[in-house]
Amino acid sequence: MIEREDLDVDGVPVAVLRMAHGPVNAMDLELCQALAERFRALAADPARAVVLTGSDRAFSAGVDLKRCLAEGEAYVARFLPALCEAFRAAFELPKPLVAAVDGHAIAGGCVLAACADTVLMAEGGARIGVPEVRVGVPFPRIALEVLTAAVGERGARELVKGAQTHLPERAAQLGLVHEVVPAAELSARAAAVAAGTAAAVPADTFAMTKRQLRRACLERVDRYADEDAPVAQLWAAHLADGWVQRYLRSVTGR
Repeated sequence: MIEREDLDVDGVPVAVLRMAHGPVNAMDLELCQALAERFRALAADPARAVVLTGSDRAFSAGVDLKRCLAEGEAYVARFLPALCEAFRAAFELPKPLVAAVDGHAIAGGCVLAACADTVLMAEGGARIGVPEVRVGVPFPRIALEVLTAAVGERGARELVKGAQTHLPERAAQLGLVHEVVPAAELSARAAAVAAGTAAAVPADTFAMTKRQLRRACLERVDRYADEDAPVAQLWAAHLADGWVQRYLRSVTGR
């Protein structure tokens, strides 16, 4: 589900995590649980920096909506907390985290990439963005805070309300992506950026600074925990009333 490769980049140990969960790394209960577990463990791991990547086809195409439809409200009640924990564990990682977006990063996949300190994306036709409101489901608070940390309040509002996906160059203009890289160079560039960031700053100083920068976002996540129940209720309602199914048909043709 998550493959790990350990690299030595100019003397800096870098852990490369590659999601390998089906053809498009759809985010389901098990993948979210695995991501949260990996990121929590990495806090005390010898690796000084981390790269997260996917497959050539998709970094992650987002939440497995077909499974949500098939298994219904009981599954969503388990899945949403796991999704939030995956985002939070990545967002809180006290080490440099680089997202190497090597394919589509849609909805939850986009948020997961935005959890990183640096987002690199391969040149080409892959798209990144957050179409959740078109899908018919509201964002968990942690997702909104991650996007706000990535692109600022105005940028997050425009991304969320616009509900569009973007090609790499446009995503860089919007601040979702820090650098667009030739596909053949993406892995090496991501490892170099991760190692360079780790080498440039003492590990404890980096961890403290990152914690300071993200503290307000995480405090808001905790403060607005009362949103969790109505968010889950709206997910369940629009899975049941056909809205999500109609969205899937509109994008897949079936």
